[in-house]
Amino acid sequence: MDLHSHAREQVLPLPVVLISTISKDGIRNIAPYSNFTPILRPLDHIILASWIKRDTLNNIRETKDFVVNIPPASMVNEVMICSRHYPPEIDEFEKAGLKSHDSKEISVPGIAGSLAWMECKMVEEIVREKYSLIIGSVVRLEADDLFFQPNGTMDYAKANPLSVMLGSDSMEFTYPVFCGRSARYEEMFEKE
Repeated sequence: MDLHSHAREQVLPLPVVLISTISKDGIRNIAPYSNFTPILRPLDHIILASWIKRDTLNNIRETKDFVVNIPPASMVNEVMICSRHYPPEIDEFEKAGLKSHDSKEISVPGIAGSLAWMECKMVEEIVREKYSLIIGSVVRLEADDLFFQPNGTMDYAKANPLSVMLGSDSMEFTYPVFCGRSARYEEMFEKE
């Protein structure tokens, strides 16, 4: 089956993150993003794709600071509230009933109840006609001890990090489950 361009997004599970920003006037903004990924390991940089007309993008351009919040599946209703298009003067923390989580390295707060918080500074913007790619430097990464093992590994069965499968007219929210096999990184470099 060949998939036309608007059906291609249906083949790939995507992460759901909440990006928190503050406008130059001090208004707090939250927006969900799925077009987000780390740039290789050890997660020093991330890349975020954004439509050109977004308050989040404007805020990042103005302040250079943003937080990538990793929501649990239990936060799905708040994610949907934050997905709505509000005027820039609306505080989306208040609209969604979310509390702030103090950041240590930047002025933008994270979102309380998240599994982890990546405090980021924009280092580069790549602008295209309809979208922009934001490359951010992760200046601090904090994780909630309730969902992480002492070695820093997420207990994803307990944490249930939110992900999504996009459909032609709706979204199905998901979270990862163990498929029955673990592998050490060394296996990728073993010779046949």
